[in-house]
Amino acid sequence: MGFLSGKELAIDLGTANTVIYMRGKGIVLREPTVIAVNSKGKIVYVGNQAKYMAGKTPFEIKVIRPLRDGVIADFDIAEKMLDYFLTKSGAKRGIFRPRVLIGVPSGITQVEKKAVIEAAVLAGAKQALVIEEPMAAAVGAGLPVEEARGSMIVDIGGGTTEVAVISLRGIVVSKSIRIAGDEMNDAIISYLRRQYSLLVGESTAEQIKIRLGNAYPLDKEEKMEVRGRDLIDGLPKSVQIDSEEVRKALQPIIQEILNTIKSTLEITPPELSADIMDRGIMLAGGGALLRNLDKFITQRTGILVNVAEDPLSAVAIGAGKVLEKVDLFRDTLFS
Repeated sequence: MGFLSGKELAIDLGTANTVIYMRGKGIVLREPTVIAVNSKGKIVYVGNQAKYMAGKTPFEIKVIRPLRDGVIADFDIAEKMLDYFLTKSGAKRGIFRPRVLIGVPSGITQVEKKAVIEAAVLAGAKQALVIEEPMAAAVGAGLPVEEARGSMIVDIGGGTTEVAVISLRGIVVSKSIRIAGDEMNDAIISYLRRQYSLLVGESTAEQIKIRLGNAYPLDKEEKMEVRGRDLIDGLPKSVQIDSEEVRKALQPIIQEILNTIKSTLEITPPELSADIMDRGIMLAGGGALLRNLDKFITQRTGILVNVAEDPLSAVAIGAGKVLEKVDLFRDTLFS
């Protein structure tokens, strides 16, 4: 099973973003998991350019997100996108094909895992293995996963939220829910539709989430102007919203994440629970960047919450570190 020669890559193939870590070089690619194809199925744009086109394309071009809820929803498109990313990262130069380790949600089926491996091999990987994202995120966030102590990781991505307690390089208990960053965007879209009869696209909702999104009152509430289409007369319209409204819109999603953390703590062995009380909870993934989410969870659980140093890269960096000790983590990998 060991990785021997040639280029070795760790890939966080996320619902929203793909991050590639090359052994010896670090992060070599970070792009949205988005692809634009024309009516003949030919690739027009991938990654950043494709995401920029979302909601602005003529009818003959479709912007597709090939992953939904952390799993491959469109196999052919996912394979083409991976092929493009592997080439762009410089991993497919010459005769050598890279070996890859890919992060996947802990809640996915064996069939879904095999689909990821098959897509990677068809895209040009010599060999592909998968690692569960909570384990990779915990390693990437610097948690002492090799010790006989409980470490809790909460990885909030675009499609899934993964909560796991890890000890001795193994996941002791875990829960995975298909509620994360995408659902936050949807909640903002629904709020604007309901409150202001204003229709906005996903990219606008994401901008609102990044600029005003928060889980717990800010020291000073902020405002921004939002433009969209009036649902009543169909004309362009702009409204001003504030961070308090966005917090209200996101509340059901944040509560679901909190409930998952609590229910994971409820099934954690007592000895490991004591470790978590001492060491706290670590947040990773793009959702960890939601302002004051750490404060919200601490206030509701009484447990200290820390945010990973680079939450967006934690899975890719962690999988990259696992590549360097692949034999130690053999039992946690799937091929």
